[in-house]
Amino acid sequence: MTLSRRKARRQALMLLYQWDLSGQELGSQYAGEIDPWARGVAEAVAERANALDERITNASEGWTADRLGAVERSALRVAVHELDTREVPAEVAINEAVAFAKRYSSENAARLVNGILGRIQREVE
Repeated sequence: MTLSRRKARRQALMLLYQWDLSGQELGSQYAGEIDPWARGVAEAVAERANALDERITNASEGWTADRLGAVERSALRVAVHELDTREVPAEVAINEAVAFAKRYSSENAARLVNGILGRIQREVE
């Protein structure tokens, strides 16, 4: 099964969200077939979670990554990974993370994710 990049990114985000909440192996709670790209992103992000959280905390102006909700943290981790690897344009990584936070959390979460990623993007450039 191969999904569009947008759907695969959302699948990776859901895998990471479940992993973050449960502490179980990636995909263990996911019902259905997992896109290979989504699995690769989720595994890369899970492997670097501590380093990504440190960058998120540094850019959060008073918030630590562990104080963020699992939705926001997962969206931020994937976006920072994408900013680092430059697999997609920065605006795509940021817009997708913001849309995910807004859809699955709240408008405030989306604004928070956008602000943090804006600071991280400036550091990457």
